[in-house]
Amino acid sequence: STKDAFVRVSVLKMNWIDVVSSVFGWIYFVAWSVSFYPQIFLNWKRKRFVLVLHPYCFASTRQIRHAFIVELKCFVYFQAEYLLQHPTGVIPVEINDIVFGIHASFATFITVLQCCFYERQDQRVSLPARVLLGVIWTGAVVFGIVTVAGGNPHSPWLTYLYFFSYSKLVITLIKYIPQAYLNFRRKSTVGWSIGNILLDFTGGSLSMLQMFLIAYNYDDWSSLFGNFTKFGLGFISISFDLLFIIQHYVLYRHAPAITETDADEA
Repeated sequence: STKDAFVRVSVLKMNWIDVVSSVFGWIYFVAWSVSFYPQIFLNWKRKRFVLVLHPYCFASTRQIRHAFIVELKCFVYFQAEYLLQHPTGVIPVEINDIVFGIHASFATFITVLQCCFYERQDQRVSLPARVLLGVIWTGAVVFGIVTVAGGNPHSPWLTYLYFFSYSKLVITLIKYIPQAYLNFRRKSTVGWSIGNILLDFTGGSLSMLQMFLIAYNYDDWSSLFGNFTKFGLGFISISFDLLFIIQHYVLYRHAPAITETDADEA
């Protein structure tokens, strides 16, 4: 039957919007990529983690999985599964998303090494963080077995990848909270790099703008939720970045410098 047959043609409204979208995408790539390094440099300079929460660092290892997801989404097999769910939509992954994912894996790996080898006082991965990661990885194993066994007949591998992407989204939400609370408790933001936050805010804003421009230009608003993780990461990032900016420049801008002794007690 040809009742449901159709021809897929991508039609954009304006070429210049497509160009602006690409420019925003690469600027967000640069901003988010560079945002890894102020804190990495600060850690290297001190050869220790001063007031950078170890659970925050540990949660960031999930960025490696995020990179893996983005790369796999661009393979033809996964594109086919996505288009089965969104037959008239566009693939909501750009080349800058893939490049960023690969670079993020590298930068996060460096940060993890710093977590492992630099002095970090008595900071340890908290029990709630260990429980959460245990639940996620247990779910990943069980979900993986079900997928391999054919227990999920509807876009099985794409759904499996979505599991990891949503896990990444949850951990991203949780990992910001300890640093925000620590700043509140100490009434200070001394000891970590505000440059990282400013770059992260820039990247998150442009990431969301790129998605809106693509959705508008191709008249495919479902693409916002087709790559909901990217949208969610951008929204969560800029929300917490605004909080950190207010803490740094408004609430605690007159906080005194912290000595090594104070840092050890925090």
